[in-house]
Amino acid sequence: MDERSPARCLRTVTGALPPARVRGPVLAHEHLALDLSRGGDTAAVLDGRHRAAVTGELAALREEFGLALVVELTCRGMGRDVRALARIARESGVAVVAGTGWYYERFHPAEAAAASAEELAGELVREIGADGDGSGAETSGTGGGIDGTGVRPGVIGEAGSGGDAPSAAEVRTLTAAALAARATGLSVATHAQLGRGGPAQLELLTAAGLPPYRVSIGHQDLLDDPGVHRELASAGAYVAFDTVGKENYRSDGARLRALLALLEAGHAKRALLSCDISRYGYLTAEGGTGYGHLFRSFLPRLRAAGADEDTIDLLTRRNPLRFLTGGAGDATAESAAGSPADPEEP
Repeated sequence: MDERSPARCLRTVTGALPPARVRGPVLAHEHLALDLSRGGDTAAVLDGRHRAAVTGELAALREEFGLALVVELTCRGMGRDVRALARIARESGVAVVAGTGWYYERFHPAEAAAASAEELAGELVREIGADGDGSGAETSGTGGGIDGTGVRPGVIGEAGSGGDAPSAAEVRTLTAAALAARATGLSVATHAQLGRGGPAQLELLTAAGLPPYRVSIGHQDLLDDPGVHRELASAGAYVAFDTVGKENYRSDGARLRALLALLEAGHAKRALLSCDISRYGYLTAEGGTGYGHLFRSFLPRLRAAGADEDTIDLLTRRNPLRFLTGGAGDATAESAAGSPADPEEP
């Protein structure tokens, strides 16, 4: 497969969006519609019963904090519903980027079991389209896209593995993600179970020819290993602190210390932030911390620890936009995100 230049417009579920129009923060890893109940967790669901609550939360965050974009990483085998995403985006006024690819092996659908990495990559390319026009709008009757809706993914993810090293099946799906990313210009966001296996994921993806700056390694705030965070960032990948507020896994205090260590090591341009709302109990309507926990709780603590507003904007807007557009720090990517170019980036 031939490398394509990354499309500079974001592909959202309601149409192409120039990055320069994204003036508010971005949630880099969320779920608005999903169903993981077949894995045995009946609470890991966000469906039609919760749609009004999800929409209401996003609309309120747009009004209060200027929330501009959500990167929705529900992919194949996770109960993806892009028609629901399009409705949520239109009704909340918050743009949504949809994902594709395969989660970790426990949730692989049958299609992932028998095909080669190249065959799986071809399936992703057909779903994404490789025209590079940034279009992602739902277009009735056009076919193609995700489930024949005409909606095109704007990111590959969350492409997963479930341990310190990917299983044979996960090697194939992650390799497929890298090959499809090369062919279409999209970036890859991963699921690293409990933060483990990030270096192995990055090694596999880059071995397939994907530049590290087009990779975000997920759930690193669940891993108590600043050395791994520095290793990933030094290699050029994004380090996702994307389970903010999930105190039952790890305290936000520990997350904050790990993030500050990464910033102090000089890697502010490689961190992404989000909450990974992945069950209805996390919604504020159900008594949870909700999508806004990042803005209402974690960022104030980060400011109190010394982060200035430029750093906050970098973490919550410019970094995710650079990741999504495949920017390597060149003038086009940086100016599109509303910041000067940074020639020292890889």
